Amino acid sequence: MNLQSPRGNDATRTANRSRNVVAMSGLCSRCIDGCTGNCEVFKATFRGRELIYPGPFGDVTAGGDKDYPVDYSHLNIQGYALGAKGLPAGVVGDPDTATFPSVSTETEYGWTKKVKMKVPIFTGALGSTEIARKNWEHFAVGAALSGVTLVCGENVCGIDPKLERDAKGKVSLAPDMDRRIEVYKRYHSGYGEILVQCNVEDSRLGVAEYVAKKHKLDTIELKWGQGAKCIGGEIKVGSLERAIELQKRGYIVTPDPSNPTNQAAFKAGAIKEFERHSRLGFIDEQGFYDRVKELRNMGFKRITLKTGAYSLRELAMAIKWGSNAKIDLLTIDGAAGGTGMSPWRMMEEWGVPTIYLHAAAYDFARRLADKGQRPPDLAFAGGFSSEDGVYKALAMGAPFVKAVCMGRALMIPGMVGKNIAQWMAEGKLPASVSQFGSTVEEIFVNDEDVKKLVGNSEIKNIPLGAIGIYSYSEKIKVGLQQLMAGSRCFNVNVISRKELMSLTDECAKVTGIPYVMDAYREEALKVLDS
Repeated sequence: MNLQSPRGNDATRTANRSRNVVAMSGLCSRCIDGCTGNCEVFKATFRGRELIYPGPFGDVTAGGDKDYPVDYSHLNIQGYALGAKGLPAGVVGDPDTATFPSVSTETEYGWTKKVKMKVPIFTGALGSTEIARKNWEHFAVGAALSGVTLVCGENVCGIDPKLERDAKGKVSLAPDMDRRIEVYKRYHSGYGEILVQCNVEDSRLGVAEYVAKKHKLDTIELKWGQGAKCIGGEIKVGSLERAIELQKRGYIVTPDPSNPTNQAAFKAGAIKEFERHSRLGFIDEQGFYDRVKELRNMGFKRITLKTGAYSLRELAMAIKWGSNAKIDLLTIDGAAGGTGMSPWRMMEEWGVPTIYLHAAAYDFARRLADKGQRPPDLAFAGGFSSEDGVYKALAMGAPFVKAVCMGRALMIPGMVGKNIAQWMAEGKLPASVSQFGSTVEEIFVNDEDVKKLVGNSEIKNIPLGAIGIYSYSEKIKVGLQQLMAGSRCFNVNVISRKELMSLTDECAKVTGIPYVMDAYREEALKVLDS
């Protein structure tokens, strides 16, 4: 296990000078008076609180890199040489019918009014961060074309410079929210959906009422705890006037922009940015049921819930209360994952790690189901980026897990595609891209697929980041088809926990998935003894 300490890290743009670093403290074993840096303590000496966050803020997403004792790499996928589950009715499995391209990766979630997706993945909450705002067209169009759900995250209305409110302080016009919803809807074709997430500030501002009335959205998502893990969704602004504006809207802004001392420090150039935070969320059972009822009365057909890496107590509450309220999807996000706005040390050291949280979620859902109570459909999140991770999450949580929520992995293709367009315009394609050609048609392997979807006349309006996301989702789809065919599962719904094996005793203990030398041993002995 790699013990994580506050040593230098690329996320905070720091590095230790010494070849030897103290494991507990992260300090150089030999600290010299006169060192020019650049460990975290050195840099924090003059930049202080800025070292809490990955940077440069607004231009990066960061993922926790702590090496936990058990993670999804400690599971392997079983392979079989006979049988075929999940083929269409009436189709007998044979080498001509049970081919990997025939595997269906479609999934659906929801209590009664279900949503279908072409691939069992969807985006993390893309909210008020600058990364989400400036890349929205790429993310939204890409998700719509891929047939997957897009989550519009918290605080989008609250930070909109053009926000208008009525006499009661409720949102009456939110142009950025309007833009985000309309972009996705423009290319939506029946698979997936766009849903909007609500935190404390969003609820006070009346965001749910706004999107229900103006945009007739079918789904709204509640969130336990705010962005930035659990301490308040956070962005930074580089303008004193903007910081004061957000403070007047009711947000927590630090350092306090109304404080004359901080104003003087900003004008002198010492303070370069202000942080905007949301309030912490607090939950109670009856309040949760009341809020779900309110949202249904507004006309929402589906209510979803996003919860983070809290203790097992909160996890049990989310599953039990979600079942009682008949919510349509519960997304469970484990530590450490990745984000654009969480404190770095919190990403490294706070919360229940992904596989542990998900193992407990399966146990709790199974416990409810065994008593005759239907758990909500589940989605797992927390650091997934490839088809094998998607398969393992679906299998470990079967039959309750319907999809995997991806944060950075679904953002990166959007940013890469956008940058390729810029590099092409500037004539500066890097060798990593230009080795495949110099035109869109040559570079993007799925360009013709997207052209077929939208038409030859519309393809010119599709941002390259959207084609990038489509290409990435196709990679996940085909890779998943291959893995599923290898375990003879030709439909997502037939994937079971038996398709996995634990590679260590510790993994078997945590997940309940049998150790590799125990999995299928009884069946093997029956073959030998028959």
